[in-house]
Amino acid sequence: MSTFWSIWISTLVLVVVFGCWWLLYATRKSQTTDVETERTTGHSFDGIEEYDNPLPKWWFYLYVATCVFALGYLALYPGLGNYKGLLGWTSTNQWEAEVAAADEKYGEIYAQFGETPVVELAKNDDAMKIGQRLFVNNCAVCHGSAGRGQVGFPNLTDDDWLWGGTPDAILETLHNGRQGNMPAKGVMPNMSSEQVDQVVNYVLSFSGREKDAAAAEAGEAVFAQACVACHGPEGKGMEAMGAPNLTDDIWLYGSTYKWIRDTVENGRQNEMPAQGGRMSDDQIQILAAYVYSLSN
Repeated sequence: MSTFWSIWISTLVLVVVFGCWWLLYATRKSQTTDVETERTTGHSFDGIEEYDNPLPKWWFYLYVATCVFALGYLALYPGLGNYKGLLGWTSTNQWEAEVAAADEKYGEIYAQFGETPVVELAKNDDAMKIGQRLFVNNCAVCHGSAGRGQVGFPNLTDDDWLWGGTPDAILETLHNGRQGNMPAKGVMPNMSSEQVDQVVNYVLSFSGREKDAAAAEAGEAVFAQACVACHGPEGKGMEAMGAPNLTDDIWLYGSTYKWIRDTVENGRQNEMPAQGGRMSDDQIQILAAYVYSLSN
């Protein structure tokens, strides 16, 4: 944060705290008595009058204590721009301490499964209970709590894998992540709107769903020029490149003419974030076994 904004925030916070104290002091000073009386403010609504009594002392002192607490808190913890507080506390330090405590507490539990092969581990009920919790905490936000995915995020319960569903492939994905890239118009950036229509119809023809047979026939040549490099001459995809099979009924971004045309025209960008560094090797081993078990 720049010096200007640090000073601005610090000044604003302190003005609010001292402003609250001044308001209490000014209000208290204007009172002519410390005890309750029958005097009213003169306001009357529907026969109801408002008493002009002082703020109860316990209430006043509670407000003062709140202001004092606020100043003490701001002295000990960050809250005034770039000032870090006397205790040097940060949310990052607290998180790291909690993670370290958790690793010390649960590390031995993870370690007893870390050396077990994925296929064997997938048959261990205790390991799978741990794996399910790891999945829910780290993967469910994208793939769903049951691993069935959603638009743009793969279903992990079937046998269709963009980067491979073997234990080694899953471990590689979890450790290092994946970066998917469907370039707009494939490797043919000058593709015309008519050619887009043709290649979309050709892709749809793999499953007998083309809208225009003539366009689909013409799209074969466009596909050979723009798409074969990744999806192969038969459209069955290539795991090594994360290119999906276009001949089955599993579609990451929808299988209708509209969805496919949007994919061809604008491309797609997908990222599976690396878990290495976020999770221990033992945790990743257990998680890989759980993911493997979803489709095996």
